[in-house]
Amino acid sequence: MDHFDLIAAQRRRLADTLSSLSEEQFAMRSLCDAWTIHDVVAHLVMPHETSIPRVVLAMARARGNFDVANQIMTARIARATSADLVMRLRAHADGHFTPPGHDSLAPLTDVYVHSMDIAVPLGITPPVDESVWPLVLTFLTSAKGRKGFVGRPLPDVSLVTTDRDVRLGNGPEVTGAGGALALALLGRPAFLDTLSGPGADTLRSWVRTNS
Repeated sequence: MDHFDLIAAQRRRLADTLSSLSEEQFAMRSLCDAWTIHDVVAHLVMPHETSIPRVVLAMARARGNFDVANQIMTARIARATSADLVMRLRAHADGHFTPPGHDSLAPLTDVYVHSMDIAVPLGITPPVDESVWPLVLTFLTSAKGRKGFVGRPLPDVSLVTTDRDVRLGNGPEVTGAGGALALALLGRPAFLDTLSGPGADTLRSWVRTNS
């Protein structure tokens, strides 16, 4: 299946899940730094509704720091109600936005990881297609993924999924579910205790040094 078909399907799955949430649930803290679940949805909508001039202005205000610019641009979109954001996420399901210098694996990774950021604090089953995690993990361990998403060198371990036949990297093995490994690579400690293998402590230490 085309990556953008996978992205569209995931946006719609996530919108279906979000449509049943209360305002109290939208206000809960997500796994993504200081963002609430409402903010994460705004972030997923933001690329589709932010013009190039607004991006340039945000980058200038952030003095070239993309993470800060991202927060500025997301905060603007987050002024909308949660219900409106869910509607807009669904409306943009077929959008083909890709960050500069990236291909379709970047937005695929973004929507999958943020779906976990939303579902895990809510204590619900993540609305994701588990078969897609190998694509996400391959991207996160690639040069582009490490630079644009992970942001620092990966530890010398091998990632081995328990739910899919995937092995990535060299070094002591870290075994876990695809989603748990993806969150770990992005600094989320939520599922570190579920990981096993001789390299698990190395990966846990790597995550906790920046979490």
